[in-house]
Amino acid sequence: MKIGSILPYRWRTRRDSARHNEAITGILETAPIVPKQDGLVLFSMIGTAVLLPYLVALKSLWQQLGRGRVAILDDGTLTAQDRAILAHHCGDPELLRIDMIQRGPFPKGGCWERFLTILDRPAGEYWLQLDSDTVTLGPVPEVERAIATNRSFTLLGDAEAEVGPLPLYEFARRSYPDGPEEGHVQAVIESRLGRLPPERGWRYLRGCAGFTGFAAGGSGRDLAAAFLAELHELAGDDGVAAWGSEQVASNFQIANEPAPVILPYGRFLNYWGEEWGADAAFVHFVGTHRYTNDAYARESQRAIDRLRAG
Repeated sequence: MKIGSILPYRWRTRRDSARHNEAITGILETAPIVPKQDGLVLFSMIGTAVLLPYLVALKSLWQQLGRGRVAILDDGTLTAQDRAILAHHCGDPELLRIDMIQRGPFPKGGCWERFLTILDRPAGEYWLQLDSDTVTLGPVPEVERAIATNRSFTLLGDAEAEVGPLPLYEFARRSYPDGPEEGHVQAVIESRLGRLPPERGWRYLRGCAGFTGFAAGGSGRDLAAAFLAELHELAGDDGVAAWGSEQVASNFQIANEPAPVILPYGRFLNYWGEEWGADAAFVHFVGTHRYTNDAYARESQRAIDRLRAG
């Protein structure tokens, strides 16, 4: 048995993260982004621990899109050196502080400030939310079309979600045939969505907040606040404050946008330690499998090589 396999999870993660950062330092030798004021905002919430992975995520996507300006929500840990690096590589991005975000009735933490920043966006800009643990592998015409036609989009949580947005009761019936579940807050909320009044006409899809696009001129906080009030009834105050509730709210928001684009899961996927197809264009290296099989480091290095080659 390898000694690493018996280390506490938090220790392994810290060790693997350090190794990953060391493997991708070449991202600092790639050319900086030249931002464009063209109505697209590439937005992420980051901290000092994910600075290098973020640059890989951003630049590998930028290489395919070739457009937009950069906005960053500082989770409170970015240093002066981090900001200098970001200014150089991201074209002097808009930097927001997490303590600047007015939350109102919404929870603190759990990425809610990131979500609220998007909801408060200027009406004339399309905001694309990009997690730092992602790598764009190749062309993403589906995303380009969504932006060009001002339609929101989302990465899916799993292949079954390709059915698209469903009425709340229909989603709960299909996804949770045995009724309400306990455990993770996402399952708690999703399995109870059928309890909400059907006359509202609300819909839901199981997406992933790690890669989402929000069309200009969206519904803002009003719809999210109405849903938040229902979440308190479905999951209680503790559930609403738990990590994962923001992703449910993001899924709901996009499902109720006009004609959202559902990214095909075979091309835009979450990594669960399994190989992906040759047609894959985007991978989200999520959760406990982030460093499995060194796939994240390998694809990050390939992205860096592509950036160096121009």
